[in-house]
Amino acid sequence: MSNSMTSTNAPRLFPATHWSVVLAARGGDEADSLRALEMLCRSYWYPLYAYVRRQGHSPHDAQDLTQGFFARLLEKHYLDAADRDKGRFRSFLLMALKRFLAKEWERDRAQKRGGGQATLSLDTEMAERRYQGEGAEHLAPDRIYERRWALTLLDAALGALRQDYQALGREAEFGYLKAYLTAERGEIPYAEVAERLEITEAAARVAVHRMRSRFRALFRTEIARTVAKPEEVEDEVRYLRQALTS
Repeated sequence: MSNSMTSTNAPRLFPATHWSVVLAARGGDEADSLRALEMLCRSYWYPLYAYVRRQGHSPHDAQDLTQGFFARLLEKHYLDAADRDKGRFRSFLLMALKRFLAKEWERDRAQKRGGGQATLSLDTEMAERRYQGEGAEHLAPDRIYERRWALTLLDAALGALRQDYQALGREAEFGYLKAYLTAERGEIPYAEVAERLEITEAAARVAVHRMRSRFRALFRTEIARTVAKPEEVEDEVRYLRQALTS
């Protein structure tokens, strides 16, 4: 694999443009905080939609509830409840949604929610198709939320990894090797990989190792966007791995 890919293999710096910015800017630079919050909401809204659906709401009501929630959230009505020393964005968002569902949905409906309020453009039709295809009826709403959150982060990391390979003109290599991102080491057929990529088996081992290492780094980068401090990343990695396997 080229030096270009190797140079991107190290984890990126802790991104001080997301949840940490939202928390730090309360009462300060509201414009930067709002931009950071909106970026996070656009990336991680689907787990909330799945949670609302699992609560028993119809697709139409779940779409309205999710949009209404973000309209309220982007007005920053809920940010005072966030605790920089305790809060992950994942936990804050679910807490805020539960509060909205319990206390503010009917009031928002009465006020004809959306008039003059900030909203996000969400592909709720896609979200419903995805929800129907996942077959998670046996999971409690909180468990669905946690699993979908973890999967959303994994999807984001995978998308970033694809972009890395595309930039190097190695999209076909990515398409083949991605199947081995989560495989156990003893399950990877390196001889087959070498034959398919027309490289030596030793080079195949290096290619798989570099892709897996880069994916782990990108996954941690995505997680870093949703926590307040760099030292919280590893705990969140462990938590999300458990959410995917339990």
